[in-house]
Amino acid sequence: MFLQTIAMGPTPGADGAQGQTSPGFTVGWMVFMVAIFYFVMIRPQRRREKERKALIEAVKSGDRVLLASGIIGEIANVKEKTLIVRIAEKTKVEVLKTAVAQVLDDKGELPSEI
Repeated sequence: MFLQTIAMGPTPGADGAQGQTSPGFTVGWMVFMVAIFYFVMIRPQRRREKERKALIEAVKSGDRVLLASGIIGEIANVKEKTLIVRIAEKTKVEVLKTAVAQVLDDKGELPSEI
């Protein structure tokens, strides 16, 4: 009997109407959920994207970089949308600037978090 009562939902009020939430509460709840979604998902992603764009714009000739493919090389030339990367003696490849995953430290070593 108890489980049937729970499954049936709230009991009717004095006038026989089911207990309903106000439209203002529903709209307020939706606004709250969108705000949480923004601060948890969208805002940090925008910040990371802004940092990545700054990293890509700051690369210059002579920097050692790690490309998204896992190749490590030294930037030989910077063009408008591409980079010429020296990956071995007498071996240069042209890659898109967006292929840069990380700029290596001053010693040209990988950061410890990889």
